[in-house]
Amino acid sequence: MLGVSIAAAMLLDMVMLASGMRESFRELLMSRGFEIRLAPKGTLPFDTDATIPDVAAVSATLRTNADIEAISPVMAASIHVPVGGRNVSSATLGIDPSVQGDYELMAGEDVIRADALVANDYLIEQLRAKVGDTVEVATGYDPQTRSYTGQRKLVLTGRVRFIYGASRQPASAMRRETLEGMVEPERRNRASLFMVRLRQGADAEEVRAWISSELPNVTAISIATAIAQVDQRLSYFRQLAFILGAVSLFVGFLLVTTLVTVSVNERAGEIAVMRAIGVSRAHVVQQIVLEGVAISLAGALLGLALGLVTARYLNAILSAFPGLPMAIDFFLFQPRAAWSALGLLVMSGIGAGIYPAWRASSLPIAESLRREAIA
Repeated sequence: MLGVSIAAAMLLDMVMLASGMRESFRELLMSRGFEIRLAPKGTLPFDTDATIPDVAAVSATLRTNADIEAISPVMAASIHVPVGGRNVSSATLGIDPSVQGDYELMAGEDVIRADALVANDYLIEQLRAKVGDTVEVATGYDPQTRSYTGQRKLVLTGRVRFIYGASRQPASAMRRETLEGMVEPERRNRASLFMVRLRQGADAEEVRAWISSELPNVTAISIATAIAQVDQRLSYFRQLAFILGAVSLFVGFLLVTTLVTVSVNERAGEIAVMRAIGVSRAHVVQQIVLEGVAISLAGALLGLALGLVTARYLNAILSAFPGLPMAIDFFLFQPRAAWSALGLLVMSGIGAGIYPAWRASSLPIAESLRREAIA
């Protein structure tokens, strides 16, 4: 029974792994309601240093589509803060706080002022600062001369959690016009990413196709497109889940078959007596198949608890990979996953009971009774 429980736990974990990444990523992308992302042509958002030129013209084109409700251009850069003789670096985003979809405000105020800066807990810890402090921020740093460029004093007004950020990644955000004023002139009026929110009921794929035709210098990525690309990049995990799930199901099938076969062998005389007094073969088959199903269900219930504990532990390990957003779950529990695993185990139990049931129903009655009497 312990072996069946372990096999059931592994099967549940693999079903969760196969569907968890997709659903977790979908929930992550939809968490702020932006259905479409625009990235520089041929790239994924923030995959390279490429940017989209002429933010104003792109925004004006997008506003001509009645299905588009909100536009959020995002500019990405690096900032440097001198702290106690050392340089603290951070990725930063230039955003419009009224339509931003990159972070959640945890404490303090958003970047409603031109000199405001918000940061995540890890960066605040590195800066040894607190909300309300003024910090000297630069967009350029020469490690040889230890000189800074694009310096400006900003006030740390809020503590935020970046939705797409990794757990140990320093990150910050300020108003886009503030960041543009700190970078080189050739980098101004550019965006690393546009996030587009559609009106309710709009077809995201139609809008994506329209954007691709109107703005040939960008790559328009809908939720469905993004999930397909992530599936390609993480196909290894899905293949691994399928292989290990099949192995665990097969192991569970063998264990249940062995248990039921041993049980039938031990009760050969009892089964022969039942057949001798008129019990039908169909009833014997039904009883033994139900025994296999009962063993599978008992193992599944124990395996459910074991699988959830193991999934939580494995998820903590995989989620710690560098660069992965904190919100991504590899093992995402869904009732559908549990029902799928349970259904597979029930089918396995039925299959495991068929051979022993056929063998029991085919026992020669007289010879089995004689053998039992001699024994």
